[in-house]
Amino acid sequence: MTAEAYLNFLEKKIHTVVTAVTDESGHPVTCVMDIVHSDETGIYFLTAKGKSLYRRLRSQAYMALSGFYGTSTMTSVAISVRGQVREVGDSLLPLLLQKNPYMYEIYPTPESRQALTVFHLYAGSGEWFDLSKKPIERASFTFGGAKAICEQYLIGSNCTCCHKCETVCPQQCISFPSDSPKALIQQEHCLHCGRCMVVCPAHAVIRTNAQEV
Repeated sequence: MTAEAYLNFLEKKIHTVVTAVTDESGHPVTCVMDIVHSDETGIYFLTAKGKSLYRRLRSQAYMALSGFYGTSTMTSVAISVRGQVREVGDSLLPLLLQKNPYMYEIYPTPESRQALTVFHLYAGSGEWFDLSKKPIERASFTFGGAKAICEQYLIGSNCTCCHKCETVCPQQCISFPSDSPKALIQQEHCLHCGRCMVVCPAHAVIRTNAQEV
């Protein structure tokens, strides 16, 4: 899927997410909010100007969020997004209220809706994690010009093809291609549990650092 499709799923299917910023002491603070709009440039949400979240977003201009869709753990899809945010004011407010009419029940009068402002998470990265599939499906995406972050387990050239990693992989996502001198981890199915690295006698498995690619 494209980044826009992932963000659209976040808006339409999940909608309500848990967000994280830091407080004035640098400690994490979470809150629950709705994704009220999305497009190819990012996602949009509302908050009131008197809230602590508003002040923190104005001062930090960065946030992270996660959402969950499904009836149980093994039927679930989760999306996590993090990136830069900016206030875009009330110019989009009529559109967002039209798309999310329940907001009229929370802020019923024009005067009360003057408290609202729109924020745009416009440059970031995200991860898709689908437990409803066998094996699990993992994918990463970026939007708004953000650079991708490479975090994964890789198998180096000192692999001896002893198959020990294969025996401990919970998703059986390690293969031994006939045209390759080493094992291969299928990144789209990897849980990032790290067992392959622990059991490898040749120390051929490495976890990459967070690195822009």
